[in-house]
Amino acid sequence: MYRVFESLDALVTVVEEARGVPMTSNCVVPRGDVLELLDDVREALPGELDDAQDVLDRRDDIIGDAEREAEQARSGAQADAEQMLADAQAEATRLVEEARAEAEQTLAQARHEAERAVGEGRRQYTELTDRARAEAERLDAAGRATYDRYVTDGLAEQARLVSQTEVVRTAHAEGARVVDAAQAESDRLRRECDGYVDAKLAEFEDTLGKALRTVGQGRSQLWRGHGGGPAPAAPGYGRSGTGMDLID
Repeated sequence: MYRVFESLDALVTVVEEARGVPMTSNCVVPRGDVLELLDDVREALPGELDDAQDVLDRRDDIIGDAEREAEQARSGAQADAEQMLADAQAEATRLVEEARAEAEQTLAQARHEAERAVGEGRRQYTELTDRARAEAERLDAAGRATYDRYVTDGLAEQARLVSQTEVVRTAHAEGARVVDAAQAESDRLRRECDGYVDAKLAEFEDTLGKALRTVGQGRSQLWRGHGGGPAPAAPGYGRSGTGMDLID
């Protein structure tokens, strides 16, 4: 086809450059050049036409081959897509199973930790309560002993002073003072005992509260790992919500 186009372009150039005939639109062209160019066109056209006819004759075969290749490509793509889908489903199933197993393990650990924390809290409460009770009894006994000693000393001093007529009034005053001092000392020891017991109970309450908050945070993290849903209501820790009722 390039040869045909070149010959036609050359023929057009010859005609355009030909010498015109005066008073007409005709021109004088070199016959030999024009015939040579026309021969070139005649020789080039049959080969190109034959090639074009071959393409037309093989059109159905080419289209069939293209359709078969397209069908094969579509079938291959569909098979690959089905395989990829099967692989994705298998992977998703595996991940779900792993997540479920991990969630169950985490829940078991959280339950174990909660039971351990509650048990430890009860143990500490029992120890603190027993220690506070023993300390209170010791302080109460010491206060009573001191009170009895002061009363005994006061009564003895009062009896001694009563035996002396000249200092009876002084003896009464001193005896009353000693008795009041003994009573004040007993009250002070009792208040110290109550303060000690209250401080120990407050420390235990703070320790148990921290343990319960730690358990609550663990449960919240566990349920957020299940998709962010709200955690179920916490198991009852007593009417007060601090766990003190469970210890009772």
